[in-house]
Amino acid sequence: MSAAKAKKDAKRYTEIRNAKALRDFAVEERFEAGIKLQGTEVKAIRAGRAQINDAFGRFEKGELWLLNAHIDEYAFGSFNNHATRRTRQLLLHKHELRKIAQALQIGGYALVPLRLYFKEALVKVEIALCTGKWPYRNFKYWGFSFIEYPGAHRSL
Repeated sequence: MSAAKAKKDAKRYTEIRNAKALRDFAVEERFEAGIKLQGTEVKAIRAGRAQINDAFGRFEKGELWLLNAHIDEYAFGSFNNHATRRTRQLLLHKHELRKIAQALQIGGYALVPLRLYFKEALVKVEIALCTGKWPYRNFKYWGFSFIEYPGAHRSL
C-alpha cells in the first residue's frame, strides 16, 4: 500500500459524521469548535468509536455545551474511563458565542453537530445553526398537494 493511500485511509476513519443532520435540517451557518475531552475519549474517537447522530448543542450560563454525544469507553482504559454520554463543553471565540446565543434566543434555530474530526492532534467539532425541514413541503415535488398529506386534514 502506498503512503498516500495509507494517509487517506487514516483520515477517513478519524472523522465521524452526523448522517441525519443534512436530511432533517437546513444548514444556515457553520462553525468550527474545539471540545473539552478526557484522555480516553480522544483515544476512542481516534479508533472511530463515537456517534453524534442524536447530539445537539445548548447555550447555558455563557458557555456552549454538547449534549447526548456518545463516545464509547476506550477498550484498553482502566477504572479512569469516561462516561459515554456526558455533557462536553465546546470552545469558541467570544464573538462566535455571541452570534450563536443571539440566534438561539430568537428561536427557530437548532445547534447541530455535523462532524467530529481531528485537526492535526486536536479534536474539533463542526457545528451549525440549522432550521428544521418540514416533511409536507417535499410532497409538492412528489405530485401531491398539502391537503393530501396523510393526517393533515384529521381533526384534533
